[in-house]
Amino acid sequence: MFHKEGYKIMTITAIILIAINIISYSLINVYWIKFAVLLTSILFFFLIIQFFRNPKRTTSLNNEHIIAPVDGKVVVIEEVYEKEYFKDKRLQISIFMSPINVHVTRHPVGGKVTFSKYHPGKFLVAWHPKSSEENERTTVVVKNEAIGEILYRQIAGAMAKRIVNYAEVDTEVVQGSDSGFIKFGSRVDVFVPIGTKVNVEINQKVKGGISIIADVAS
Repeated sequence: MFHKEGYKIMTITAIILIAINIISYSLINVYWIKFAVLLTSILFFFLIIQFFRNPKRTTSLNNEHIIAPVDGKVVVIEEVYEKEYFKDKRLQISIFMSPINVHVTRHPVGGKVTFSKYHPGKFLVAWHPKSSEENERTTVVVKNEAIGEILYRQIAGAMAKRIVNYAEVDTEVVQGSDSGFIKFGSRVDVFVPIGTKVNVEINQKVKGGISIIADVAS
């Protein structure tokens, strides 16, 4: 299953690659060169479609759990000053997505969207210290009845050239449902209240919509 954001890119890519191979077959007389063009085209198309995988995930809904919004590796767990929305200290959990990860973004909690904003910006590598403030990004806040407001931020990286965000203010969202997509990128930061129990460690791999990264259960 593929994400809808990839259909146009996959179709255009397929048309271009087919055209290249038709030209190659018609104009090139050396068999191994034709074969190399065909093999390269297949591999390239495979790389493109794997970016847009959208595996079905069944989320165990729980208002006391904060689930991973994306697939990837936990790269940051630290107290920070969140200056865009909360303007106070929060616990930041950051998940880095490699090119082979699923790039669908899912709502880490269910509730009402209270804030949603897009920021144009640069395309620094995702692990750059200033990427969360200077890169293209979107910030979304969901108010959950058990945990309160949870902020998550999609951040573009060096390869990511477009962030898609479906969250709209005043809409009710379901935990684990589709929140957006980062095309060819890169990182998501989640900001939770200080004192929230963290259930992951640095370098731990997580699955979006499945892994519980933090909770407020007693």
